[in-house]
Amino acid sequence: MRLAKLLAQRGIAARRKAEDLIAQGAVTVNGAVVPVVTLVDPGRDIIEVSGVPLPPASPHFYYLMNKPAGYITGRSDPQGRASVLDLCQGLPARVEPVGRLDYETEGALLLTNDGNLAHRLTHPSRRVPKKYVARVSGDPGAAAVQAIQDGVELEDGRTAPAVVSVLGRDSRGTARLEITVTEGRNRLVRRMLLKVGHPVLSLRRVEFAGIEVVGLKPGELRPLTPTEAQRLRKMVGLEASPG
Repeated sequence: MRLAKLLAQRGIAARRKAEDLIAQGAVTVNGAVVPVVTLVDPGRDIIEVSGVPLPPASPHFYYLMNKPAGYITGRSDPQGRASVLDLCQGLPARVEPVGRLDYETEGALLLTNDGNLAHRLTHPSRRVPKKYVARVSGDPGAAAVQAIQDGVELEDGRTAPAVVSVLGRDSRGTARLEITVTEGRNRLVRRMLLKVGHPVLSLRRVEFAGIEVVGLKPGELRPLTPTEAQRLRKMVGLEASPG
């Protein structure tokens, strides 16, 4: 694998910072300074960072969080907003969110230190399902629902077909929709609904890759069961994890 990716997986630094360390000559492989694009074999190569051997791989940990609104899913924010990682104190390993949820959006968010799994779950080719419940302005009719199901034209291209159902309508001029998408584009569900004339008033992801956020209060997280974790790995073509 790429050296920078390995450094990130072992908790040395995020991928971009790891590339900077390699470029600065702080990382050696078998005693030699190497280029950023170097490929390594973690089981055979001797890798050191500033003269310190690379730490061994830690067990894999997998968590599900019920992300509250008002949190970013990055590690830091120029605006000083709170991060979901602020809610992950005391965990046995450094974990990262799998994909992203908007600042305003609530619901199912996976976190793990299994970099291979995270990469595959978020790769467009995997088409991992993500189910949302949206409260929208107006009363979406059959034409709006059909448009989302067929795919709508956005500024970054046409969306993939989605599964949509109307859960209910009320007298306040709003409706609740259930939408399952297989893409991970930024603010995708919000942009789709705005395109068909029904802006989102609130949005919650209720399921990610078949894992439902049930029984968790906003801000709470739980470990995935071994069955859930292994099912996710199998879904994206990975072998069972010893973690």
